[in-house]
Amino acid sequence: MESKEIQNLIDFIAQSGLDEVNIETSELKIKVKRYGTAPAAPAPVSAPAPAALPAAAPSPAPAPEAAPSPSATETKYITIKSPMIGTFYRASSPEAPAVVNVGDEVKPGKVVCIIEAMKLFNEIESEVSGRIVKVLVENATPVEFDQPLFLVDPV
Repeated sequence: MESKEIQNLIDFIAQSGLDEVNIETSELKIKVKRYGTAPAAPAPVSAPAPAALPAAAPSPAPAPEAAPSPSATETKYITIKSPMIGTFYRASSPEAPAVVNVGDEVKPGKVVCIIEAMKLFNEIESEVSGRIVKVLVENATPVEFDQPLFLVDPV
């Protein structure tokens, strides 16, 4: 890997907001770690105080809820997730219309968005059939691997 490629990688990581990236190939191993910004501490979850029991055995603490449970309508939807980290784009260029909009039908193989990763523009295809009901990411924003992008109502 040449120094220009390494610099492009560092620039990409700086723009992505990631704190650490590991890349390993047969010829090269790179670990880039960002210092200077402390990771945000998770918000404390207040759990109700356990009721006192007459027995001496301590009761197990209630498990904090990891995330709010999705509503009943959201559970029937299928999520299209990002297969990579990069920058999410709804269209192939700023003046082009969005590839898909809310209400559009998608089928397996239909392009739903573009993700730019290291100056490469990757067309992301749907793996499901259905109707787009919600776009979960703003245009031109960074996305992480496995981040939900769209909600699809299966047909």
